[in-house]
Amino acid sequence: MSEELRTSLSLLSPAGNVIELRAIADTAVHSGYFDDQEALVAQAQTLDSLPEVQGIYVTLNEVNPALLARRANRVKLRLGRKDATTSDADIRRRRWFPIDVDPQRPSGVSATDGEHRAALVRAEEIARFLGSEKGWPAPVLADSGNGAHLLYRIDLPNDDASRDLVKRCLEVLDLLFPDQACRIDTANFNAARIWKLYGTTSRKGDHTSDRPHRVSRVLSVPGELQVVSEALLLQLAGALPTEGQAPHAKKHGPFDLRAWLSGHGIRVRSERPWNGGTLYALEECPFSPAHHDGAFAIQFASGAVFAGCHHQSCGGGSQRWQELRNRYERNTPPRPAAPPRNTEAVTPSPASPPEMEEALEILGSGDPLREMLRTFALDHEGDATVAECLILSLASRSVINTNGLHVSVTGESGKGKSHAFGTMLRQVPERFRLKGAMSNKALFYHDTLQPGSVIVLDDTTLSDEMQEVLKGVTTSFREPFIYRTVSRDRKGFVCTIPERCVWWVAKVEGSGDDQVFNRMLTCWIDDSPEQDRRVLARILLRDQEVPRHGDRESHEVRVCRAMWEDLGQQRFFVTIPFASRIRFQAHDNRRNPEMLLDLIKAHTLLRYRQREQEVIEGVSCLSATREDFLEATRVYGLLHGTTGGQTTKLTKRESDLLGVIAHGEWQEFTIPMLQKATGWSNGNIHKIIHGYLSRGTAYSGLLEKCPSISFTDRTVVSEEDAGVSMRRRTNAYTFDPDLHRQWVAGGGVWLDGDEDGDSSTPSTDFPSSSATREEAGDTDPDVDCKNPSSEKSTCVNERRSFHTPEGTYHPESGGPAACQPVCDHAGSEGSREIIVEKPGNFKPGAHAGDSGPPHGSKCVEGGRDVASVSAHEYKPLILPERTPCYVCGRRDSRYVEKMTPERKKRPPEQQDARRICLRCYREAVERARASAPPLPGVIDYSRMEPVTSSIGRCSVCGLEKAEWVDRGSGVRLCGGCYRSGEE
Repeated sequence: MSEELRTSLSLLSPAGNVIELRAIADTAVHSGYFDDQEALVAQAQTLDSLPEVQGIYVTLNEVNPALLARRANRVKLRLGRKDATTSDADIRRRRWFPIDVDPQRPSGVSATDGEHRAALVRAEEIARFLGSEKGWPAPVLADSGNGAHLLYRIDLPNDDASRDLVKRCLEVLDLLFPDQACRIDTANFNAARIWKLYGTTSRKGDHTSDRPHRVSRVLSVPGELQVVSEALLLQLAGALPTEGQAPHAKKHGPFDLRAWLSGHGIRVRSERPWNGGTLYALEECPFSPAHHDGAFAIQFASGAVFAGCHHQSCGGGSQRWQELRNRYERNTPPRPAAPPRNTEAVTPSPASPPEMEEALEILGSGDPLREMLRTFALDHEGDATVAECLILSLASRSVINTNGLHVSVTGESGKGKSHAFGTMLRQVPERFRLKGAMSNKALFYHDTLQPGSVIVLDDTTLSDEMQEVLKGVTTSFREPFIYRTVSRDRKGFVCTIPERCVWWVAKVEGSGDDQVFNRMLTCWIDDSPEQDRRVLARILLRDQEVPRHGDRESHEVRVCRAMWEDLGQQRFFVTIPFASRIRFQAHDNRRNPEMLLDLIKAHTLLRYRQREQEVIEGVSCLSATREDFLEATRVYGLLHGTTGGQTTKLTKRESDLLGVIAHGEWQEFTIPMLQKATGWSNGNIHKIIHGYLSRGTAYSGLLEKCPSISFTDRTVVSEEDAGVSMRRRTNAYTFDPDLHRQWVAGGGVWLDGDEDGDSSTPSTDFPSSSATREEAGDTDPDVDCKNPSSEKSTCVNERRSFHTPEGTYHPESGGPAACQPVCDHAGSEGSREIIVEKPGNFKPGAHAGDSGPPHGSKCVEGGRDVASVSAHEYKPLILPERTPCYVCGRRDSRYVEKMTPERKKRPPEQQDARRICLRCYREAVERARASAPPLPGVIDYSRMEPVTSSIGRCSVCGLEKAEWVDRGSGVRLCGGCYRSGEE
């Protein structure tokens, strides 16, 4: 027996690890902690000899070594109320995925031989299913004494995400293997779960010949225990059914799945409660004649139905209820279909393990947005802004506090709108795609429409009813949209469109309804001659090359699809800590600020695996960063003139015509003059200016949209060669450039300094990320940049301008505005920033507290000692500024002065907030530390533990984020104070 115990212990935990041994007796619990396995074996043998001990268990996962001090290598009998055992918080990492197959029997008794054998058989079936159909490695198979155990090696952190993942996997297995004889214990998801110590006796009830006590033992161990990857766990968890829409009953009253199965001759082997509903295990698989077992159907408490089969050839547990219902309700006998040759074509299967692993790696440490854009660019030329808006629209589905991001793309026919949508849709899992023509109310009767679906309307004329539906659905984005109607017999019933569906609309001339247009990100397809040439070159190159991946999707597309599988399962409440500091140049359109905030949240969601997560009141929360703000304002600015008409609601064609008018500098102009300047037809220009009616829909023109254009109907007299004068009526148009500049300058966004308020200390790292990512466009590398800083600078003349002192994005004004000089500076910390001087006609308000000289003026470096500032009187800027440092004069300010008593005492003309650079601030911090070191012996540095979460500021200097903590005394130290103390 002792040898079997040693073998079990060496299998479950490496030598030297701390393990809790716990024995459950009739009226007491005995427990001890061991890092000596020989001592544990001896104590386990003693406990196993006690007849009142029902079972002996050990902790499965890695325990905090500090717990050894509770009961070091000894067992305390009869624990008291104050004697603690291992909790979930005491587990450092998850090492095992446990599956307990328990036979159904009365409580408090051992299993019969038949029940025991049935559990072992079912465990072997589960192991074969996970190995052959899911690609899992071989497990440890064990006999628990009454049932069967499967143990799979895993390597996961002990966090809420891992707990939920393990829980979902157990629930899926319990669903896929319904049985009246055996059940899979779905409660084994907690990290501190104790597990049978193999080699000890299971005693439940009295020992009888029918229900004997048995010794637990290990039955088989693979030659090499391989770790089940997180990707394989996610793939299994993804098969958990989701509660969809309840079927419409043909008669009055709710739909009854039991009656439906019975009425269509589908035999039920067993039924039992499951997640508040009822699970029916079917006697025969109705989807395939290749097997008999594995088919099931569920009716949730809401009435929704899910049906499927756990065999991979039958979809691997995917939703097939609609297929089953259609087959039987058409009064045609079910025809068993042969196993399909390509199962992917029948049911969208989850991503394969290598692709999911790569997807999780990108989400965890890479740039998901850049990878998706790169994959999009493999099959579509240009239109990066359109693609980025579509990606952010998809990401918005997983943000709890959002109104959703919907996309409207306009452009000339044949310029690639449909191709852009189709290319991006390939990255979306197939069950979330809905495209093609549809009637006005089709969505309400689409039973398989999933929450979070992408609804594509490609060059479809939106009827009045469809526009009303679209407006209603976008307004109630977070909840199902309810539509009440009546049946043929005049009985009322309710139809719904699921929540969190996003809409992508492609039209030549826009939606026609300003209310619809106003709810969407308005993008323009690139229809420039340069783009035409690039597309043609790609088409020619494509047809001379052999296909890279045959009929299958490329590896890159499958990886992106796996990323959306993972992102689609998340739900996060995203907070923007600096939201009250965001300022807009124009805020008359109340929807645009909300769209910017939703863009910030979508960027945060894409990097959720790289951000700290917090659970508040059961809701998972993320916090947006300055990087998310920079990314969002870049896209927001592009949509305000360069690649979209977010404020003006202009189409690309209208914007191009305005550009011609603005650069023409005519006192008056006519349509014939515009014909000569553009080469467009008279009819097209007239429609753009005056609007038109098409298929019953009125499309407004520039005269209605743009306040800077007006016209006069006048009579023109012209002399002909024969001396005959001709009179004809014509429209003469005028253009007001000053009014136009005011109208189009509504895309400016910046962060206010908020000098009087204090804030928590954000990181001093300012990543540029894709804030420096450039849209393809005309640049001039020879533009000079005069900068007083000694840093190396290179400049380009670019259509976008980003002003970092207030984090202000100045988009091109409606297309025809002049380009701004943009400087690319190599920052002192190695970061890359894009800086631009403010346009003279745009002043978003005085920069409160800016004591440095104005932009463009010369600044003399040096002149003050760092001793003249106190680090306690400064706080970080939300965004770095190119204003001079108060101490050294260097143009790279990172910290701003608080409203301190010393500042209030200065003369009024000197009370503006001073700014200092990162280097001077760090010197001030070092001076503050050196001036007040802790007394020797006061802090015990040997008890300090490193921390990664935010626990407040340093207890010594009070300046920087704490990185070490003494949990006994509560003393917190930053990195600098910790290093100083150790020295």
